[in-house]
Amino acid sequence: MRVRLDIAYDGTDFSGWATQPTRRTVQGVLTDACATVLRTPVRLTVAGRTDAGVHAAGQVAHVDLAETLEPQIDGLLRRLNRFLPTDVRVRAVTRVPDAFDARFSALRRHYRYRVTGAPFGAEPLRARETVAWPYPLDVDRMNAASRLMLGEHDFAAFCKRREGATTVRALQQLEWAPAAVEPDVLVAAVSADAFCHSMVRSLVGALLEVGRGHRAVEWPAGLLSRTARASEVTVAPPHGLSLAGVDYPPDDELAARAEQTRRIRVPGAS
Repeated sequence: MRVRLDIAYDGTDFSGWATQPTRRTVQGVLTDACATVLRTPVRLTVAGRTDAGVHAAGQVAHVDLAETLEPQIDGLLRRLNRFLPTDVRVRAVTRVPDAFDARFSALRRHYRYRVTGAPFGAEPLRARETVAWPYPLDVDRMNAASRLMLGEHDFAAFCKRREGATTVRALQQLEWAPAAVEPDVLVAAVSADAFCHSMVRSLVGALLEVGRGHRAVEWPAGLLSRTARASEVTVAPPHGLSLAGVDYPPDDELAARAEQTRRIRVPGAS
């Protein structure tokens, strides 16, 4: 049987999601907790791997378990969280159709990036998730530059290339707005069908330069013609970034979505 885990974590003290020898990772901690509680080895498949220092409020993973473990599902949420450290929480445990794939069935991922221009820096209670930016930012310029990036493009200039992986992505939202009750904080809402390695932080880094007046509004979109990473783009710090959520289609469309996602896309292809 296939089981979905909805997960939140503070990424500050983790070396990212993916298991690494001798390093503390979210996947490693969760895998150990699941194996301890269920008394069987498990393998987690995640919606999106996060880098070291990046947080998540709406991460999703799935795990395949023997049908004999079905009676344990109802109590698994409470039992897992008793074994997990306080900087990782499993928020929901749900049995899902076999066609559900946390990674390939996803329609889109939603990220948020927090930055403050307050002269005193980040508020202490939010400092682990908010980047202190020492320059004034023009949010209108940042949003004008952001709108030029929307749509399906090759984001090679904003990605750390991985062998065999496409850098074509459909960027559906990129918008900056003040935080609801924190007037000194700007939050970028970023959504796409998927993201390549360091893409969100590179986009943010480029837009911060536009916001401070060091680059033209048209500059980030102009980089979309590149076929390799742009060295002049600074990758924004990881701790301002959080995976906010992942969208999935109805159950009867899961398999088709997973098949579509696995195809190598090119700009303008259907």
